[in-house]
Amino acid sequence: MKENISKQKEVVNFFLKNNLLISPDFIDKITSETDSEKLYNLVSNKIISNDFLLLNNDIHQRLLNKNIQDINWFEFERLKVLYEKGRDKILYHKFIDYFDITKSNEEPDVKILFSYNEESKKRDVKDFVSFFNSRYKAIENMLKNRQELQNLMSINRIINKKEKETISLIGLVNDKKITKNNNIILKLEDQTGSISILISKNKTDLIKAAKDIVLDEVIGITGVNGENIVFANNVLWPDIPLQKELKKAPYDAYAICLSDLHIGSLDFLPEEFNKFIKWINCQTGNEKQKEIASKVKYIFIVGDLVDGVGIYPGQDSELLIKDIYQQYNECAKLLKQIPSHIKLIICPGNHDAMRIAEPQPELYKDFAAAIWELPNVIMISNPAMINIGFTKDFPGFDVLFYHGFSFDYFIANVESIRNQGGYDRPDLMMKFLLQRRHLAPTHKSTLYIPDVKRDPLVISSVPDFFLTGHIHKSSVSNYRNVTMICGSCWQSKTAFQEKVGHHPEPCRVPIINLQTREVKILKFGE
Repeated sequence: MKENISKQKEVVNFFLKNNLLISPDFIDKITSETDSEKLYNLVSNKIISNDFLLLNNDIHQRLLNKNIQDINWFEFERLKVLYEKGRDKILYHKFIDYFDITKSNEEPDVKILFSYNEESKKRDVKDFVSFFNSRYKAIENMLKNRQELQNLMSINRIINKKEKETISLIGLVNDKKITKNNNIILKLEDQTGSISILISKNKTDLIKAAKDIVLDEVIGITGVNGENIVFANNVLWPDIPLQKELKKAPYDAYAICLSDLHIGSLDFLPEEFNKFIKWINCQTGNEKQKEIASKVKYIFIVGDLVDGVGIYPGQDSELLIKDIYQQYNECAKLLKQIPSHIKLIICPGNHDAMRIAEPQPELYKDFAAAIWELPNVIMISNPAMINIGFTKDFPGFDVLFYHGFSFDYFIANVESIRNQGGYDRPDLMMKFLLQRRHLAPTHKSTLYIPDVKRDPLVISSVPDFFLTGHIHKSSVSNYRNVTMICGSCWQSKTAFQEKVGHHPEPCRVPIINLQTREVKILKFGE
């Protein structure tokens, strides 16, 4: 103990003489892992100043980037302080984006394309109006690219037309009713007015598709106008383009999808997770499995790292760890056992200690500090879009993260999903959302923050991979060259799941071959 304190004093004094302060959380790391002289040489080569600089984990990790030279690290430190005080998050993230851009392209890497970090503020009615207008415009622009909707008219113009003719329109679904004759009547609105749409039961394929129309989604209609009504011939969704490229990496590497660890729960499966840890460290498995483990570059964790506290009534009796800080500390201990060369990209879920309203920001630092300190962790919001594996000659893969809280609503309210398996068919749920280009198209499907500039739940660009979790059911499928992966879980069937008839499949790990786009599932449980 005395030797350790003596060593710490020696290190602190060394850096103090050289105008460098050491943050308390960084002292142990320096004394145990780092040669002070080497670290100082690294710092002095990239910092030209006589002022004091506080050396912490964030700065140290970025000093290791050989491509970064002559950075104003004191400005970086100042912005970091403002970020932590909640006063200015934008400039700090721009600095981080610069680091991502200047990383070497010789090795596969990670770039954050979208991660929500807007500051919280009071909302009023006009914010919701702006929010829905921005959503409408975003999806309207996608629909305008549909060949079938070339001769678009506003609803106001259609209402004023006297003669019957073939027309097309785009609108938000305000209401949906099934008549006594089993026809469907929609009420669509745009920024000029509203109109009724009749979908006849005699058009078998059309009426089948129309049954899955949900409130508040934006769709296109072609048909014939009548008096304050349109007789529909077709319903069109923004959807994924048919010509979406199936990208394949020019190098041999793998990525893994995890979700719903639920650490802290009595039902958490530590033995099975330990099997995964041993495998990812190439300690178990056959030769082929060990080879795959050695080539894993990325692990995606799609929410619910911990079971949380007070998530539902009576949860306290189902917790092994009842303190939220201890839950995250335990999670950090497990994730720390994953080899540090593997990047861990983490988004939150509805059980994590933060607001449930989407988009959820990155995991809060005050609760999940131990995870933030891991050197290979990249935190993102829920939802978020990242790019992995880009090189000088390859654009990389765009990966969409969404934990999946809206799934519960649509599984209960969309007939085709409910009748074809419900919670056992996450592939149908993910396809449904991709077709609508929105992660929660119905107002009631999830709690959300009405951003006035844009709707962060709109799928504005088409991903190569769409990753979800939440329903504890592992699934791999493909829709128009988008690989859809729903993560498994590391929690056995809970009392609630038993009650409502859920059938979780824990401890299954989807493994993505980035070179071939083949996905296999490795099972670590019975």
